[in-house]
Amino acid sequence: MKIGILTSGGDCPGLNAVIRGAVLKGIAIHGHEFVGFLDGWRGVVEGDIIDIPRTMVRGIAKQGGTILGTSRTNPFENGGGPEVIKAHMNRLGIDAIIAIGGEGTLAAAKRLTDAGLKIVGVPKTVDNDLDATDYTFGFDTAVQIATEAIDRLRTTGESHHRCMIVEVMGRHVGWIALHAGMAAGAHAILIPEQKVSIEQTAQWVKEAYARGRAPLVVVAEGFVPEHMESPHSERGLDTFGRPRLGGIADRLAPELEARTGIETRATILGHIQRGGVPSAFDRTLATRLGMAAIDSVVEGFWGTMVALKGTDIEHVGFQEALGRLKTVPQKRYDEAAVLFG
Repeated sequence: MKIGILTSGGDCPGLNAVIRGAVLKGIAIHGHEFVGFLDGWRGVVEGDIIDIPRTMVRGIAKQGGTILGTSRTNPFENGGGPEVIKAHMNRLGIDAIIAIGGEGTLAAAKRLTDAGLKIVGVPKTVDNDLDATDYTFGFDTAVQIATEAIDRLRTTGESHHRCMIVEVMGRHVGWIALHAGMAAGAHAILIPEQKVSIEQTAQWVKEAYARGRAPLVVVAEGFVPEHMESPHSERGLDTFGRPRLGGIADRLAPELEARTGIETRATILGHIQRGGVPSAFDRTLATRLGMAAIDSVVEGFWGTMVALKGTDIEHVGFQEALGRLKTVPQKRYDEAAVLFG
């Protein structure tokens, strides 16, 4: 078979390890041929490909980003659609597609599969918000990057007796904030799943300060304070019509300073969480998922994605994968909240 691979949506550490795992197993075990669609769905819509021989994936598991490039292209717009994509696949001799991406990518893959294309998916999101898999690669690396950055900010906060607010990624869920915040010993963790007032946050900050600590607040970009109706967004919409989030830390800093009298600084980590080399955990998970995607292709499990369940890799339908977000359970937040203040 000739298999096309694409990476779509936001990049994250581990994408290259997926590509490597799929290509090595596909060639070594099944004799498959591989091509890569450049820049995600754009390459699929335009039929823009490159060959992926075994030599091309040598040593790439440790590299961040993606050797194929990525974009947030919608395959149903700008001259796309299933008939256009089918025509390109027939012309190029491509039998199936492995789509590596997050919720938006997999939703598009489901629509295309429903239209008759042969597609399997590999879940990718640093937010760790896909309910059908226990963990997604990229998440562990993002948490490590965030934790290290918070540790560094904490020392400067302690030197100046300041309150430090650190904003991490997390559009709909607070997994990065929860894990990085607990690891770094945050005095407050603010996530999209929990409505928390400015007054309560200020109280936690004052309690920490009264003990001689430099208060540390970790907030997810999608956090909505009790007095707001929607997440803070001033950057317009992305290509899928979603608000571009970011900046809630800058909104919180002056309000907390006014309520506590403590000098407060905000830092937004942003895309640094997506960059750099993947952790050992993410390299291993991504490699296993890439190899399992080849099993999906061989078995003809079209319209499914590979998922981590416990320590095993399983195959789940796109519908199950997209059914709901994996949010932080109340008991997990309550567990962390014991350490606040």
